[in-house]
Amino acid sequence: MTTSQQDPVEPLGETHGDGETQYDPHRFTALAVVLVAAFMDLLDQTIVNVAVPSVQRDLHSSYADLQWIIAAYGLTFAVLLITGGRLGDMFGRKRMFLVGVAAFSLSSLFCGLADSSGTLIVARLLAGGSAAMMMPQVLAIIHVSFPASEIGKVIGLYGMIAGLAVVLGPVLGGVLVQADLFGLGWRSVFLVNLPVGLFAALGAVRLVRESKSPTPPTADLVGMLLACAGVGLLVYPLIQGHADNWPTWSFGMMAAAVVLLVLLVVHQRARTARNRTSLLALNLFHMRSFGSGLMVQFLFGVVMSTFFVVWTLFMQDALHWSPIHAGLSALPYSIAVALAGGVSMQVVVPRLGRRALMIGVWLMAIGFGLFAMELSWNGTGISTFELLWPPLIIGIGIGCIVAPLTNAVLTGVPLQDAGSASGLINTAGTLGGSIGVSLVGLLFAPSLATAYDYPGHGQTALWCGVVGLVAMFALMFALPKNWMSPPPN
Repeated sequence: MTTSQQDPVEPLGETHGDGETQYDPHRFTALAVVLVAAFMDLLDQTIVNVAVPSVQRDLHSSYADLQWIIAAYGLTFAVLLITGGRLGDMFGRKRMFLVGVAAFSLSSLFCGLADSSGTLIVARLLAGGSAAMMMPQVLAIIHVSFPASEIGKVIGLYGMIAGLAVVLGPVLGGVLVQADLFGLGWRSVFLVNLPVGLFAALGAVRLVRESKSPTPPTADLVGMLLACAGVGLLVYPLIQGHADNWPTWSFGMMAAAVVLLVLLVVHQRARTARNRTSLLALNLFHMRSFGSGLMVQFLFGVVMSTFFVVWTLFMQDALHWSPIHAGLSALPYSIAVALAGGVSMQVVVPRLGRRALMIGVWLMAIGFGLFAMELSWNGTGISTFELLWPPLIIGIGIGCIVAPLTNAVLTGVPLQDAGSASGLINTAGTLGGSIGVSLVGLLFAPSLATAYDYPGHGQTALWCGVVGLVAMFALMFALPKNWMSPPPN
């Protein structure tokens, strides 16, 4: 018997004499606070890319240093996500959210003050680990704070924030670096997190209500170590292996990761059999929709990273557009993600259920195919106007998927396991993103030496993305047909 079967958890609210739960009247204000923190984290994952050339000049960084300045964040983020989610279930989601926000703000300060590549890499590792404590709590707090009738609207807002942050990162980064505020240069892209983090922390102290699993909070230290080591041994060679031409050790680490992750599952099953708190809520995998949803989330991460790497490299390295030119060209995509996300959750998903997700997949596939054909037709002679349409279609498709998918995967998850489920969802997407970057790097590597090769290798990567989208479509048949009530006539 799992812990989630022992003690049902009530949502955050008060039950009155009529039997109805009255939810916190300030829950939407609290939502704004946690979404600000989520925006800060998602922005930080992309904003640094624009600052990399300035970092290289200022800190005399090698190419390997630059790779790790970008990748270090994702490494610790992926390694600690599952642990961060479970710690929220055990010790309080608000408490772990505040710990994560404070640590993220301090690590951003260390990034901004770094005087060497090594110091900046360490600071980025700390930032990723801090985000892994903070981000699982965002979805978990949403899951336990809102009634089912409002979840769709709230997850739609989360999806809009995610879409805006991903694309506004390069725009804001380009503006901050070129503006050189107070002579800070690239450092400002990290220091901008300090006032945002302070606002999120103060707002959370006042507005966010505490929640956690009612079961005794016993820490699963062995499970945490196995999860961290297993995910770390898997992600590290995916990031570094291509840079080192896939040496033998990279395959050895991935094999060791598989062994450790199998041991983790065995260990979790043993703890569950003894009715002890486990890091992974294995009962979640008895739900076909949850397991299939994780696989869809994983493939979504692969496909998304494929698109972004090809798109950004093509604009800045092959077409030689400035960071601001490239960022502004991405605004139609950003708007499409935001608008489609809102319309999808409010109108389309309640009427069509999982068919809305499937429509999003096919829109993304059409956008990928159009992008590949434009590379074939125009190569590096493509105009700004011509390059707007594929990302616009892809953005509409992503908007139809990103928020509803999270909502669909979390459907039916016991409230006391919300943190664990959120950590698993984020980990699946992060692992998919790492594998996608590695795959595109492998396909795209021959084109890095000369812009002439970009169109051909970009097409190959994009068609591989289409294959991933087809696999996503097939897995979506295991998701619930309709997990939201249609709007009243």
